[in-house]
Amino acid sequence: MNRPVRIGTRDSELAVWQAETVLNALEGTGVPGELIHVKSEGDLDLETPLSELGGKGVFTKALDEALLNGDIDIAVHSYKDLPTDQPLPLQVAAVLKRGDHRDSLVAPKGAGFLEDASAGAVVATGSNRRRAQWLHRFPNHKMADIRGNVHTRLRKVEENEWDGAIFAAAGLQRVGLEDRITEYLDWMVPAPAQGAVAVMVREEDRRIASVVRPLHDPETGLCTGIERELLNRMEAGCSAPVGAYAWLEKNLLILYAVALETDGSLQYDVELSEKPERAPGLGIRAAEALLEKGAGRLIESLR
Repeated sequence: MNRPVRIGTRDSELAVWQAETVLNALEGTGVPGELIHVKSEGDLDLETPLSELGGKGVFTKALDEALLNGDIDIAVHSYKDLPTDQPLPLQVAAVLKRGDHRDSLVAPKGAGFLEDASAGAVVATGSNRRRAQWLHRFPNHKMADIRGNVHTRLRKVEENEWDGAIFAAAGLQRVGLEDRITEYLDWMVPAPAQGAVAVMVREEDRRIASVVRPLHDPETGLCTGIERELLNRMEAGCSAPVGAYAWLEKNLLILYAVALETDGSLQYDVELSEKPERAPGLGIRAAEALLEKGAGRLIESLR
């Protein structure tokens, strides 16, 4: 093909890193590409909490429109930002090999405040999932809301009297700021598909779909698909206090998931495993187990 593939991306440093990764991977297969920057409502409004803006879908809407209008050929997303229900004639054609799935704590004065569980502290996050899990573990802490790109949030952590803020580890690593991580939160269950990058195309555009197919990582696609299956079955959007992580271990796919009250006072969890070839549907089974335990009431209370 002669014309470069037009790769749509938000213009934050992290989004551009993801798009450039796709660009480099495409060019590695002999396909030329170019980046097209698209502004989203989520990038323009940095004050309104994400849950009030409509969840993380605000980051994807502008790219969806550019794709449908034919202004771009593919859109590159953090997979965790994509709604699990897609009413538009768009599809994920490739999921890149997953990066670090963990959450992390950035604490400019150190993480010593975590050692005394009875002490009060203030930790910032814009995520209901992170807020709920943090309060479940540290019920005496207070949470502050934080928005903006990685650099904006890091600056806010330095400027405010907060003890720390929670970031996706992969986001900091990808823009060369891994040294700002004070502690990895191995106990915190990530958002479904956290750490994965998705490439979206128009459903009818088989030519572009075939061009990006070599970028797909089957293991990441399987595991993130199971996680998103759970989120979809629970009818919980990207902003719901639901975490899920699936991984392969000794020829088993293991899925661990949690659903919490937003104040952290209540947590339901489930762990299931299945052979990889029989794994599709495991997310649905896990979701139904959580719903039976009472998680449906938590999701309903968010609406």
